[in-house]
Amino acid sequence: MVLLSSAGTLAFGGRRIAAEESAFIGPAATNCVPSSLNRSALLPGTSLAVSPLPDSLDASPRTQISLLGVPSSQISNVSVSGSITGGHSGRLLAYSQGDGDSFVASHSFQPGETVTVRGALRNGKHTQPFAFHFTVSVPDPLPYSHPGKQPTGTASEVQHFHSVPNLQPPAIQVTSKSTLESPGYIFAAPYSGPGQDGPMIFDSSGQLVWFDPVPLGTEATNLQVQQYEGKPVLTWWQGYIPPQGFGQGEEVIMNSAYHQVTRVNGGNGYKADLHDFHINAANDTALLTVLNPIHCDLSSVGGPQDGAVTDSIFQEIDLHTRLVRREWTSLDHVALSDSYSSPVGSSTGWPFDYFHMNSVDLQAGGGLLLSARNTWTLYELNGTTGQVQARAGGKHSTIKMGSGTLTAYQHDATVLPDGLISVFDNGGVPTVHPQSRGIIVALNQQTGTETLVAEYEHPGALKAGSQGDVQALASGGFFLGWGAEPWFSEFNSAGQVVFDARMPNGDESYRAYRFEWNGAPSGGPAIAASAGKSGPVTVYASWNGATAVASWRVLAGPSAHKLAVVASAPRGGFETAIATPAAASYVQVQALGASGVVLGASAAIKS
Repeated sequence: MVLLSSAGTLAFGGRRIAAEESAFIGPAATNCVPSSLNRSALLPGTSLAVSPLPDSLDASPRTQISLLGVPSSQISNVSVSGSITGGHSGRLLAYSQGDGDSFVASHSFQPGETVTVRGALRNGKHTQPFAFHFTVSVPDPLPYSHPGKQPTGTASEVQHFHSVPNLQPPAIQVTSKSTLESPGYIFAAPYSGPGQDGPMIFDSSGQLVWFDPVPLGTEATNLQVQQYEGKPVLTWWQGYIPPQGFGQGEEVIMNSAYHQVTRVNGGNGYKADLHDFHINAANDTALLTVLNPIHCDLSSVGGPQDGAVTDSIFQEIDLHTRLVRREWTSLDHVALSDSYSSPVGSSTGWPFDYFHMNSVDLQAGGGLLLSARNTWTLYELNGTTGQVQARAGGKHSTIKMGSGTLTAYQHDATVLPDGLISVFDNGGVPTVHPQSRGIIVALNQQTGTETLVAEYEHPGALKAGSQGDVQALASGGFFLGWGAEPWFSEFNSAGQVVFDARMPNGDESYRAYRFEWNGAPSGGPAIAASAGKSGPVTVYASWNGATAVASWRVLAGPSAHKLAVVASAPRGGFETAIATPAAASYVQVQALGASGVVLGASAAIKS
């Protein structure tokens, strides 16, 4: 950190504060775009990165003031004042990582007002003042759209189980598989079609492993395995998806016993968006996305003067304190005119979604890679300043795009361990490319060029108008979720399809992955029984989420307390039907592991 070492530097700091204060005298601007785009989050002469960004016009009324990049002990004398609400009391709270504070105001700011932040950085005897301003946006809350009826589907499209009749996920049809496919289960979150919606794990035979149905009107996306506090966990987004196509909800973290560990909300008064959530296990932080509609004058790009725009945001959240360490907004860095969407016909009820961030990926050196669907562009950001350093694709690409590298409405840009970048290129809607594909590209920073390394297309020439992802596998192959198309595919390193499966028509899964996973639910197995005409009982056994079950054992007897083993059977999928040799008043099942050890037992029920 650069600190004051002379009276001259102090004088410079004082003049800068006075200049900024004079620049913000007068009514709040009606515009939502600052006069100068792509400014640095670093305050001049310091190592302090702040958010909201100085001179921005899109801050939340409930924003924290994030001060990142110096030890908490060096931040002092912070004062915050609104041009309408006046001085704000609050608390200066430290990040658990030890590299800064958030000022959390005791009450909200007024939409449209300008907020002035002052403080000082100190190191020993030296003190450096700082000040910056931002303007609070006018939120544009969208009306709630009531959900329609859940599609019923045919008997072949929806799974049903005797032992857990409350679980009715969509059926999975495996259309292609081979011994070359990677180990692990498939992770998806189906919605909008036959069967219940919710996060789901299934195996390569299409058999259900775990399912957690969500209520009607709630959806789930982005189910995957991540590391949290040194252990593997399931994470997914859950909430409401308005017709405008983004999420208003929260991130769920669940352990291998299927107990909820925690939920993560968006900071600064926002709800988390469905598009991305990454836990950084190295410092217990998380990156999540937010899409935030605000009022905005769009006349400069041909839209309504009394209009609205959907601002795309990512936040870095301290998972211990839930403080917002940093916040980046598209309106501060990317022009409205860069969009391939049109503001004509937009309104406060249907905001201009000019950017639509759908992935944010932290790179090894601290930089970030963003994908924006509606500008057809990948953005490389400086991890400290937040400034866009390079653009791949779109109207103002700074990278020379090689043959086959241009994307349209793309999703899920990810930097791979070898430095290559994977992207799901939707190609529409409206149609730009004849079909959707996964691509692997190489970006040469020295020459400023991008070249196509590989591409993966479905044999059925799928056109996914939205959603989708590309996951690199340890085998060297790739797993693709086809988003709006109900398909899942694995390609080996030679580009051959080694696994392919689908859900019923109408079902979608925002993303899909293949992971290895060991689930050990804390509750016991489920059981149902039905008596045959001649007396013997058929027992149905299942254990939602259990991955270690190799076989089942049936116990039967005249009472719940007098049971003996009467039958056994290898596990036959999510639910196993086991015939017993004779009638019995009570039955129970035990789940056995590969070594024959009892993993769990159901309740004893009347047959």
